[in-house]
Amino acid sequence: MSVLQPIRKRKCKTKLLTHEEVRVVNREDYEGFEIDTKVELIRSLIPIALMHVYEVLDAEVQVLAGKRYGRKPDEPEKIYRHGSNKSSVRMAGQKVPIQVPRLRKPGGEVSLTSYAALNGTGDIDETLLKRVFYGISCRNYETAAEAIPGAIGLSGSTVSRKFKKASATELKRLQERTFYDEDIVALFLDGKTFAKATMVIALGITITGEKRFLGFVETDTENAKVLTPFLRSLIERGLDVSRGILVVVDGSKGLKSAVKKAFGSNVILQRCQWHKRENVLSYLPKNQQDLWRKRLRLAYDRPTYKEAHAALKELLIELDETNQSAASSLAEGLEETLTLHRLGLYGILGRSFKTTNCLESVNSLVEERCSKVDYWKNSGQRQRWLATALLDIEPRLYKVKGYRQLPKLREALMRELKLEVRGSVDDQMLVKAVV
Repeated sequence: MSVLQPIRKRKCKTKLLTHEEVRVVNREDYEGFEIDTKVELIRSLIPIALMHVYEVLDAEVQVLAGKRYGRKPDEPEKIYRHGSNKSSVRMAGQKVPIQVPRLRKPGGEVSLTSYAALNGTGDIDETLLKRVFYGISCRNYETAAEAIPGAIGLSGSTVSRKFKKASATELKRLQERTFYDEDIVALFLDGKTFAKATMVIALGITITGEKRFLGFVETDTENAKVLTPFLRSLIERGLDVSRGILVVVDGSKGLKSAVKKAFGSNVILQRCQWHKRENVLSYLPKNQQDLWRKRLRLAYDRPTYKEAHAALKELLIELDETNQSAASSLAEGLEETLTLHRLGLYGILGRSFKTTNCLESVNSLVEERCSKVDYWKNSGQRQRWLATALLDIEPRLYKVKGYRQLPKLREALMRELKLEVRGSVDDQMLVKAVV
């Protein structure tokens, strides 16, 4: 018959943590258990883990102080047992209380290196970060967390402090990223609104198609005064634009101005065709919008620059007679919406780079993770949540469509910007070609 109570399954997610004293299994008892009891223990893991914790601690005590009740040589610096102290180890993201053996010698207390290691493990901050981030509120954390008998340190204020510390670490990790080893060929810039603040996010696309979050900046509006230093800081952290870079934006004048000031003549802008189309439609009556949406989409989907430009010019003439405000909206920045056509890449890369959809989808994922926050208290809170969300999302992102064609984008950028490679392959130096 087992000496342990049967392990009961939790009936619901809101079961409170039990307050009974934690039970520890020793090796002799464990070896004598029936197979069903061992399976139950293995499933619960905590008793097994505590058994090994005490074995590790006892092993170090025996090395330092010898076997209990054994004869000890008459040495001036001998180490001897001196009772135990209450402490804890971290398991499953929670603190579990244990009794830690004490050792002394004539010079004072002797610390156990094994306990120092055990007390510092368990990834409590990372586990807690994920749980709160995915929906467990700080005040309900103790109720919703995995029930470990005797677990401590789960009050709402404690969880809140730990989450703040863990998310601050994520923010620092994102802010200190460097890109010296990243060959970034394209960059998406777009804003995400948090309460009344706007976070402009920079998403880089590597030459092999991976998506990398370069950082973000908090601003009231997408203005060049704030965005220019932010983009220059990306260069200081290793973003290389010397071989040209394609920057996809939604058409904001502040974004365009900042990009040109920060990246100089090594940048080519692609205006988002979706934003351009919706801006034009906003001037038209609702009963005409569906028809013009289709016509504009078909014009932009022409495969070559010549065909697309001619189709849009025809629509521009017609719009000028129907609604001059809509026509002015279409004419403004029209060439920048046809950048991929002009580079001859619309057919192979248009799906990924003709709009800012790469970042729009990211914004939707950020909203899923951050919508649980009802009230944004300050800038630090907004930035910590956003950084945590971006770093959580990044590994789940797919490569851009047509990523195998990105070397052609690099070649087209260099050709358009009149850049050429001089020197050896190992030591490529890019300079402006002589016109």
